[in-house]
Amino acid sequence: MRPRSLALAAALAVLPLTAVSLGVTAAQAAPNPNAAAPRVSLPNTVTPAVAHSEKKGDVPADQQLSVAVSLKLRNTAELDRFLTAVATPGTPEYGRYLTPQQFTERFGPTQAGVEQVKAYLAAQGLTVGSVSANRQVVNAHGTAEQITKAFGTHESAYLDTQQQRTFFANDAAASVPADLADVVQGISGLNNHTVRTTRNVKPSAAPNATTAAPSGFGPGQYNGAYNLDKTGADGTGVNVALWEFDGYSSTNLKTYDSQYGLTGPAVSTVSVDGANYDAKPGEGQGEVELDSEIVRGVAPKATQLVYEAPNSDQGEIDMAAQIVADNRVSVISISWGSCEPDTTASSMTAVDNSFKQAAAQGISIFSASGDDGSRDCTRSTSGSTVKAVDFPASSPHQTGVGGTNLKVSGSAYSSESAWSTAGGGVSTVFAKPSWQTGTGVSGTMRTVPDVSSNADPASGFAIYTAGGWQVYGGTSAAAPLWSGYAAQFNQKAKAAGQPVLGEASPKLYAVANSSSYGTTFHDVTTGKNQDFSTKAGYDQVTGWGSPIADALNTALLGGTTPPPSGGCTPAQLIGNGGFETGTAAPWTASSGVVDNSTGEAAHAGSWKAWMDGYGSAHTDTLSQTVSIPAGCKATLSFWVHVDTAETGSTAYDKLTVQAGSTTLTTLSNANAATGFVQKSFDLSAFAGQTVTVKFTGTEDSSLKTSFVIDDAALNVS
Repeated sequence: MRPRSLALAAALAVLPLTAVSLGVTAAQAAPNPNAAAPRVSLPNTVTPAVAHSEKKGDVPADQQLSVAVSLKLRNTAELDRFLTAVATPGTPEYGRYLTPQQFTERFGPTQAGVEQVKAYLAAQGLTVGSVSANRQVVNAHGTAEQITKAFGTHESAYLDTQQQRTFFANDAAASVPADLADVVQGISGLNNHTVRTTRNVKPSAAPNATTAAPSGFGPGQYNGAYNLDKTGADGTGVNVALWEFDGYSSTNLKTYDSQYGLTGPAVSTVSVDGANYDAKPGEGQGEVELDSEIVRGVAPKATQLVYEAPNSDQGEIDMAAQIVADNRVSVISISWGSCEPDTTASSMTAVDNSFKQAAAQGISIFSASGDDGSRDCTRSTSGSTVKAVDFPASSPHQTGVGGTNLKVSGSAYSSESAWSTAGGGVSTVFAKPSWQTGTGVSGTMRTVPDVSSNADPASGFAIYTAGGWQVYGGTSAAAPLWSGYAAQFNQKAKAAGQPVLGEASPKLYAVANSSSYGTTFHDVTTGKNQDFSTKAGYDQVTGWGSPIADALNTALLGGTTPPPSGGCTPAQLIGNGGFETGTAAPWTASSGVVDNSTGEAAHAGSWKAWMDGYGSAHTDTLSQTVSIPAGCKATLSFWVHVDTAETGSTAYDKLTVQAGSTTLTTLSNANAATGFVQKSFDLSAFAGQTVTVKFTGTEDSSLKTSFVIDDAALNVS
């Protein structure tokens, strides 16, 4: 979205001050609720700014407005269960992420629901526009009078006396006919008050000064301080989305790269709702270039896709839906936000629904926690007396990133303290998620942030923007640093045949609550914001602290649950157990065994190991070598489907499963069944040893038998 000043200009263009002050001759007709079928009110669809502003008159009846109708997700209890399972090592679904199509079919709105909404909007005279690919958003536009009729509300012109800006908004909650109440989650676009602003800050001494040479931290210093230079990764093969509401100059980005000797794929823009600011970037240009340059500094070989959207509730909702539907990235970096009390909960829920889809698809999201401390509405309508947190950092399906002041010795970590205006506190919208444990914070609501890194402009970053070098701070710098870390991790995970990071917070909290905490995070214990102080462990200023990247990688790749009293760290040791990487590694397999064809179904996802099934003499093998820690109980499990053209109980074609030289089981065509069955074997005898798990399928020269293996796991505890 565009920064606040540009959004204000747009609002004034829509509602000239003369019209606002004097009223209009063609007012909207008042909605007549008795003239139609029973209606159901949609909660949280009125901007809180209405209560703090002066009503100045009606929006002209013929004024064109655009709305986004958000549709409800389905099977939400099952979705919550799946999101927990897919992020929990040791579960059969761990790392078994969904495609956008699979998510939509299981949890998204139905096509019938979409058609029902479209038909209703058209019947009210509205022009139906785009429908998001995940079916969660139906866009439409029409006159204020048509909007009033469709949603049973009234559009008025208001003056925000604190900000001295005009805006339009619905006076009361929107409503829909009762037969749509089970389909429609909310309506956005009925007001244009809420704008997302940047979360960056410049040093107070020279906030707009540019220099010919860089001043502030460069990649060598922040990578060295956080051990990002010790991970052995540079983001190769990973795509990162930058969530933006302004544009950038590619020349500025190239200057940054040249200064620090960075090379990587060119940055490209993805337009949302027709927005593309790159030809003439606005006041948010520094934000976009900050995000890009920090990600480049941490993960130079990652591919950056800059998603640019209009600065409105509808633009934000549409961007969230488009990123997850495109499914081109595994990391999203967000440095724009708004304080919760100034944002309609309906719009936040619509964005969070797409964040749930991101979690289901294995996409990590890192969001800046804000730069006004625990009073996030300081510069907005609700004011500095209100304790508030920033959205989307408050969403429970992303990772909120707070801010610190970092001190280095050369390029080595020296110390860290809390940045005094780092965003943090307690959400008033989102409940505390199940994974948010060990914080020492009572209550039932989500707390922010989750983690942190350098953000104080006094220890700021060297950024090249607007034709010169500047020093930038803010949690806008911390979020892309963590996003760059996630790109590094995903590269390492792929090489190890393990799942991408996905929803990061559950895994980060598991590490933080384990005995590995002291070696994987810098625990920040000095400093405070307005209402919260740092302390040992988690706090509402810096979260769990900043990363020790190489050690954190090791902990995340090795399992993230705390060790029990017996001394064995629970973990799942098989890499690529569901074969969803589309390649065999780290398995060793015969040609064609790892397969996603439709001839035999997978147990879950699209890929599986399909052995034999040729109807001729043939042998296929599949093996992986793992090291089982001493003192652990170990269990091998896998799902198998035997499909055969043979008849009778004679074993012609066989599948042998071995651990080292020990045969665990032999299956044959006589074990054929209509679906998958799960097999489990105790491998505790191999604790303290390296063992090769091997499947050998042998088929004779006559009728075919297929042995399909999927979702293999070797869990230790």
